[in-house]
Amino acid sequence: MSKKKYKPTDDAVEILHRRYVEDDPEILAELEKIQADNDVARKIYDLRTKAGLSQRALAKLVGTTASVICRLEDADYEGHSLAMLNRIAAALNKRVEIRFLPIKGNLHSHQACAN
Repeated sequence: MSKKKYKPTDDAVEILHRRYVEDDPEILAELEKIQADNDVARKIYDLRTKAGLSQRALAKLVGTTASVICRLEDADYEGHSLAMLNRIAAALNKRVEIRFLPIKGNLHSHQACAN
């Protein structure tokens, strides 16, 4: 088995990525999931703050509580529902757009349909 040749680096994050992440599809998939959760939380936060709203004010517009908005803006929260995202978007005069993108590093990117 041949090893990949890399440019020398003293970047600790790059070294850790090369050693523990780069060739592990399970870790790569988990990192992508974490990034997706973070992206949703960040988008909600950015839209709310750009509109000049507090969590409480957005919650009132959406018909929920500030604690729900707080959870939705938490990158570790995994309970985002499309219905709630649509309610937030409507309150901020936006619309939700969903895209399906290929998973980076996916070894099985073209699977045949079983049916």
